[in-house]
Amino acid sequence: MRKVIIISIVAIVCVYALSSLLRVNTAPTVFAQIRGGGERVIDRNGAQPSIPPPPGWKACPRCQNQRDRADANAKDQAEQHPFNPRDLSGIWGFNGLGRPGTPPPMTEWGKQQHAATLGDKNEYGEPLRNKDTSGLGGGAKINCDPMGTGRLYTYNYGVEFVMLPDRVLEFFELTHTWRTIWTDGRKLPAEPPEPRWLGWNVGYWEGDTFVVESTGYDERAWLFSGIFSGLPDGGYTHSDEMRIVERYRRLDHSTLESQMIITDPKTYTAPWVTPKSQTKLVPGTELWEDFCVPSDFATFNDQVFTPTAGRKAEPGK
Repeated sequence: MRKVIIISIVAIVCVYALSSLLRVNTAPTVFAQIRGGGERVIDRNGAQPSIPPPPGWKACPRCQNQRDRADANAKDQAEQHPFNPRDLSGIWGFNGLGRPGTPPPMTEWGKQQHAATLGDKNEYGEPLRNKDTSGLGGGAKINCDPMGTGRLYTYNYGVEFVMLPDRVLEFFELTHTWRTIWTDGRKLPAEPPEPRWLGWNVGYWEGDTFVVESTGYDERAWLFSGIFSGLPDGGYTHSDEMRIVERYRRLDHSTLESQMIITDPKTYTAPWVTPKSQTKLVPGTELWEDFCVPSDFATFNDQVFTPTAGRKAEPGK
């Protein structure tokens, strides 16, 4: 099964890269998954054949095609379900929870940090993203550093919330990781003893809105990137002063509204407020394993991406 998924991914990337080289301008068939602030967000896997799970198991969110999702929704009969607005349980989406929107202006320090993330370009002027070492940057030397809260929010293959009496667990299929959001009344540390890739997180309810506050982030994790986000090329960095507030509201049984507010006065001249987005519940699925494996990526880059994407542009071009 893992080989089938890898082969599918390789085929998609090869087609994408070859299309860029050949300058194919035909618009592909796409499917909208979530809408936020009038933005049409694209499901990049919606047209692919379904990958059936073993008997007795459920499909992963990205293993379904559009027909699978329609059948699962019909079987779930979402419109007939009562729901508790203070229960976020379930698997949400297959393409992230929201988009970053328009970044605020950067400070001079922020501009310098962003410039350092810009990688090389091929002979056609297309970015190779070879300074993104998280596993999403084609042609990069992969070390699989964790992507951080912002990037997991904007691009993922499925997110699951598990509600417990004193905490909420948020699982991410992409990179196969999770974070703990403490709801036992504790406060964020004024001086975190160490930085964390996913920050120090506490949560509480404001009416029917679940609010997550976090701080103490490791500066090595980019906040967002130009990959699968709608942003221009490069990494959008942050400082150790960054604080994030996330707001989640379950509008009905099948719809989760989300928004992220980032404050980092060292990097940005104003708060970065993402558009409100709505993500659908994905019934009949369960999260599968999707680790970043350096050896897999090294082989892929050497044998597929780099030969297909084209050589690096020469200086001055």
